Amino acid sequence: MTQSHSPEQHDHSGHHHGCSHHGHHHGAGHEPGPFPWRRMGWATLLVLFAVAAASLVQVRSGEATVITRFGNPARVLLEPGLGWRWPTPFEISVPVDLRLRTTSSGLQDVGTRDGLRIIVQAYVAWQVQPDTENVQRFMRAVQNQPDEAARQIRTFVGSALETTAASFDLSSLVNTDASQVKIADFEAQLRQQIEQQLLCTYGVRVLQVGVERLTLPSVTLTATVDRMRAERETIATERTAAGKREAAQIRSAAERDARILQADASVKAAAIEAQSRVEAAQIYGRAYASSPQLYNLLRSLDTLGTMVNPGTKIILRTDAAPFRVLVDGPPNLDPKAGSTP
Repeated sequence: MTQSHSPEQHDHSGHHHGCSHHGHHHGAGHEPGPFPWRRMGWATLLVLFAVAAASLVQVRSGEATVITRFGNPARVLLEPGLGWRWPTPFEISVPVDLRLRTTSSGLQDVGTRDGLRIIVQAYVAWQVQPDTENVQRFMRAVQNQPDEAARQIRTFVGSALETTAASFDLSSLVNTDASQVKIADFEAQLRQQIEQQLLCTYGVRVLQVGVERLTLPSVTLTATVDRMRAERETIATERTAAGKREAAQIRSAAERDARILQADASVKAAAIEAQSRVEAAQIYGRAYASSPQLYNLLRSLDTLGTMVNPGTKIILRTDAAPFRVLVDGPPNLDPKAGSTP
């Protein structure tokens, strides 16, 4: 009986050994291998990549990036490209706009040096100075809020307009004579007053200052019109006086030239007359020498032509010269007869 149970025991042992062996083989398939460690490695790499990505900072063109550490500015990145920082919450990146901006003062009622009022509006072109110190100064002054910076800049410009206008007369700002207007000097002085102050306070560089609008209140306008009218009347009076002076000078010069010309003409006429008398005397002399009786006749006729005109009535003896020739006729011009005693 013992033998009969031996095979069973053997079979049972073999079966048990076989199960045991199968179980041992199955347990070997679930033992920790390289796969969990690989997954943990990938997870670690992903975490490191996420941390690295969170640490990278992109600096755009036209901007500066301020790295703050627990709220305080630590450093400034100015060059466009990629930078780095510690992950949040250790460090935070804050972009600061470096582009050009313009701010208008609005209409300001200010007084001039001569006690008149003007209404003026100016503009300022500005930008944050692109260097570490001034970018941090801008951050501290307005907490990186350009609108707040523009509001405070308007206040500065309004105060500077009042001071600048007090250095100019109204005629230097509003004038019909363009050469008297000094708007460029006004703008230069306004810029000089605000430029250094804005740089030191806000880290802002002023690029341009200009006058947008300049007008006059009604009271100032009336006074200005009266002043301009008085100036124009003064100019008109001066020009009228100058015209009269020039006319008098021209008239005097013309009269002087006329007197000189008249004197020259008189001298020339006297010379011509004297020459003509000399020539006439010579002609008379030759005529008398060639025919004395004909000469006497012609002279008598010339005398009659001088004395008698269409309105002249003369009663004279006809037997007296020079009328005797009218009765007796011309004398005998025969040379022989003339030589008879």
